[in-house]
Amino acid sequence: MSKHANVFFKPDELEHIKQSIVKAEHNTSGEIRVHLEDKCKGDSMERAVRVFAKLNMHKTKLRNAVLFYLAVSDRKFAICGDEGIHKAVRDNFWDSIKEHMQARFKEGKFTEGLCEAVEKAGEQLKTHFPHKRDDVNELSDEISIG
Repeated sequence: MSKHANVFFKPDELEHIKQSIVKAEHNTSGEIRVHLEDKCKGDSMERAVRVFAKLNMHKTKLRNAVLFYLAVSDRKFAICGDEGIHKAVRDNFWDSIKEHMQARFKEGKFTEGLCEAVEKAGEQLKTHFPHKRDDVNELSDEISIG
């Protein structure tokens, strides 16, 4: 697999990831995005926080957005949630999802690992942020690459 973010996933894999986001958001008012980069200098969580802000993910009504950040060349990733989520959940909320992703990534199953993680996040978020009839999709479901 290529180590460049713009070709790391094939077009059909990107579509599969996007459909996982759509499916996950069907259960929750939470918003989920995926961002890919080649490299991450320093800490992946610090970079994810910066990307979160750059993508204006902090502007959701309930502050319940989640970013899955991957630096493909450096093999780093992070899950970053907004303050509305952190007020509602325990500190280790993302641990099982991170562990699952890491195990799938070690198997070389990047698409599966990411899709499963996104769907698990949607399931966990629906407990605290259930989908409402008047829910509006506040953020793009497209995978951003930068």
